[in-house]
Amino acid sequence: MINIVYRLKSPKFFEEAIDETELDGVVVRPTYLSICQADQRYYQGSRPAEVLEAKLPMALVHEGIGEVVHDSSGELESGDNVVMIPNTPTQDDICRANYSYKSKFRGSGFDGFTSDLIKLESDRVVKIPDDFNPYVSSFIELITVAYQGISKFSEIAVTPKDVLGVWGDGNLGFITALLLKVKCPDSRIIVFGKHLENLNLFSFADEICQIHNVPENLVIDHAFECVGSSASQSAVDQIIDLINPQGIISLFGVSEYPVPINTRMILEKGLTVQGNSRSEREDFVGVVETLKQNPQLFEYLEKLVTNICEINTLNDLKEAFDKDYISHFGKTILKWNK
Repeated sequence: MINIVYRLKSPKFFEEAIDETELDGVVVRPTYLSICQADQRYYQGSRPAEVLEAKLPMALVHEGIGEVVHDSSGELESGDNVVMIPNTPTQDDICRANYSYKSKFRGSGFDGFTSDLIKLESDRVVKIPDDFNPYVSSFIELITVAYQGISKFSEIAVTPKDVLGVWGDGNLGFITALLLKVKCPDSRIIVFGKHLENLNLFSFADEICQIHNVPENLVIDHAFECVGSSASQSAVDQIIDLINPQGIISLFGVSEYPVPINTRMILEKGLTVQGNSRSEREDFVGVVETLKQNPQLFEYLEKLVTNICEINTLNDLKEAFDKDYISHFGKTILKWNK
């Protein structure tokens, strides 16, 4: 079956390529995709030159949903809505697939979802209800990253969870704080951020706090860092200052450069620093079930939808990435008409 793939050949330059897609496994036609900061780093050329040379040309985007065109197993019907799982695991008896070097991740080393058709194994899709908001559903993958980090935290935390701090007033901070309200309903959730206009959107949080105006004597039990880039250093420093002994610091933010950490105080307080990246099938199933059981979450998550771009041409795709780049908050959704 003829398939057209839309790949980034070099920073800010997309090209079309014709591929052949076999009708085995599950074949999905993308309907709604969502741009991630990782996609932008490739598009803007902000990854190291050797990385760009090794990985491009490549189709971007690893967040998205689509309609089933064909399923060899017969478990899914044509037209079923599914969320696509970008991680492709191989056998690893030691690591979870999302941390294994043997796994492949779409939009990071091999083609993402910007094509007419996507061929996946049957365990790489999760069916979603037809009444799910498609714009929010397009970034379920991002929600799963927060979900798996919170799940890991819940398994290893041994000290009280009375006060949980979330650092970061962007998309991931918003999602993490929102899920914590569901997963840890008895905890007090405090969101720490820089931009008051963003923080005011966190209406579900118990408290918001600007990082330069933290109340005296405020302490937290555990922390979730969702800042990333060079700013993550000051965020982690502040977390270490405010966290109680034996607390857990869950790191979500991505930085292209090494970030210094105050190991002396980590040792003194007996802190646990936990890294979180990507997700696996059980996290997608968990998020879909959480959304089913808590439909009110869609009302909050819709606040993250700031741009909706219809994609009919390569120029539309370029304009969508350019528009997303100047947005300081929220998600750019691609209504994929290709």
